[in-house]
Amino acid sequence: MPSANELSQHGFFGPITASLDWCEANYQFSHYIAELANTLSNFFTLYLAIRGARQLQQESLPGRFVVSCIGFALIGVGSFAFHASLLYEAQLLDELPMIYVASMGIWFLYDCQPGFDLSSTQTKLRIAFLLLFDGLFTWSYAVYRNPVYHQVVFAILIISCAIRIAYLLKWSPVRTRIPDDKKHVIASMFTTGALTFASGFFVWNLDIIFCDTLTRWKQTVGWPAAFLLEGHSWWHLLTGLGTYYMFIGIQYITLCIKDDHRKFSVARRSWLPYVKRLDN
Repeated sequence: MPSANELSQHGFFGPITASLDWCEANYQFSHYIAELANTLSNFFTLYLAIRGARQLQQESLPGRFVVSCIGFALIGVGSFAFHASLLYEAQLLDELPMIYVASMGIWFLYDCQPGFDLSSTQTKLRIAFLLLFDGLFTWSYAVYRNPVYHQVVFAILIISCAIRIAYLLKWSPVRTRIPDDKKHVIASMFTTGALTFASGFFVWNLDIIFCDTLTRWKQTVGWPAAFLLEGHSWWHLLTGLGTYYMFIGIQYITLCIKDDHRKFSVARRSWLPYVKRLDN
């Protein structure tokens, strides 16, 4: 049986210039889309981002959270472009917003002053540091084009968010602003998101390690059923959902710390949670 690389061919976008290529065979179904399943699975990310932004606006929650949803959507758009073309420029459109959104989460969790006004000196300094970090990473990644570097920095940011949330809930002086039942909800939302995200990372690695075996299985099973064996597509679905849940946890803890916790709760609409304003 031919390998995934042997099935690959140049398509509409020309030779592959990205530093990464995935297990899904290239241009197998369309001259215009390099990796069909990996490309289309990004619609789920876009759905979550748009839904999240709409709910934030409906609940009149701070604009910084809407900005994070826009960043979330940009990851989906960039990933769509990357997997459709496998061009290095499109790869950056996928990978850089991941860093920007994760670092924004760090800013949210370190901004513990009451209120959401951006005029205070501390807030301005934090924003300046955020922009400096993002700028330096963008420059350094342009110079050092190793995807492992990106993956390590991204992992550090996500782990830092988890450690910061644990500190805020258990040891920080601001923990007294959050009642125990709401601490449990915050921890549950973020943990659910982190575990879902980690499961996506696990499947992604299986897709890389066992690519040749999976390719043979796909050819045996046939399409469209074989699309279920595209591990990187599952990475998109699971990390998208995990990110959404982690967003809810970060939004809720931020609102409880910077505002009055009695104004907010976590509710569900259809099957997804969202932060609900109670004082409308």
